[in-house]
Amino acid sequence: MNKDPLTPEEVQAASDRFFPLFDIILKNMPEGSKTEDCLSVMASVCELAHKMREEEEEKSKALPFGFNKKKDDDSSSTEE
Repeated sequence: MNKDPLTPEEVQAASDRFFPLFDIILKNMPEGSKTEDCLSVMASVCELAHKMREEEEEKSKALPFGFNKKKDDDSSSTEE
């Protein structure tokens, strides 16, 4: 890991990514909540979001494709 001081551009890029997420949590917090409370809730919500992403990825991997697709019985049988 690079331990050089962060550049203003790197901090700005991180801020541009962080604050929209923080604002989503903050607007849902009860009035008068402290910043520390919001950060704690944000950690929990982000953990849940990661879990939901994993579940969605697993679901999409389970979808049949290619030779794994189920064949319809109607299309495979030919009656004369």
